[in-house]
Amino acid sequence: MTGSQAPPSFRLAYVPGATPSKWVRIWNERFPDVPLTLHQVTAADAPDTLRDGAADAGIVRLPVDRTVFSAIPLYTEATVVVVPKDHVIAAVDEVTVDDLDDEVVFHPLDDVLDWERPPGQPAFERPATTEDAVELVAAGVGLLVVPQSLARLHHRKDLTYRPLVDAPQSSVALSWPEDATTDQVEDFIGVVRGRTPNSTRGRTASQAPAPTEQPKRRRPDAGGGSPRRQSGAARTQRGGSGGAKGTKGAKRGKPRRRS
Repeated sequence: MTGSQAPPSFRLAYVPGATPSKWVRIWNERFPDVPLTLHQVTAADAPDTLRDGAADAGIVRLPVDRTVFSAIPLYTEATVVVVPKDHVIAAVDEVTVDDLDDEVVFHPLDDVLDWERPPGQPAFERPATTEDAVELVAAGVGLLVVPQSLARLHHRKDLTYRPLVDAPQSSVALSWPEDATTDQVEDFIGVVRGRTPNSTRGRTASQAPAPTEQPKRRRPDAGGGSPRRQSGAARTQRGGSGGAKGTKGAKRGKPRRRS
């Protein structure tokens, strides 16, 4: 490596609610010489972060611009409604969008759900962030609908959440610029997809040991049989001990003359 070449590294962006810790642990075990750094970005800023090269790949929320980015879907989250613990909704197991018709429901500016029409009654203003909206729910002035991971991220002891069964859902994916698929990106794809270090797919496959070559079977000689068998056949043709007559004669010998 020359002085002008930087050592390899991998920069992973991730949006709030995403939990890359499992993959980071596997990466550190498998590639200890390639440091991985994490960068938390908002869902809205994730595309620009990847496009500008500030991160090599990102765990982002779909959709992404598929003319620019490659993406591997990872999972789809359940959608929940966040309510105070003493709210009537806290007494049921799940709710529908129609159950929120008479409720004030906050729709923050960083909302990641693709609504045709947000549920419930609109609030007097849109909170700037999901975190701000959670504070307003705790104040008892409205409810909030979010992916379950965001409800967990902003958990408070005085709040709870219930599944909203007929709401839009948010999907999470690994994404990177299509024209910047580096070796490190390929390696991280292997980690996310659960490939083993010796997998035949991905860049790490070239590092796997070559299979042991099996010994070739010996082809029989043109005359057929082994040299030992040929020797026996030769003895038989010469009338030696290998032939039937020779053996019989050896046992009986010359007949004795009777007196």
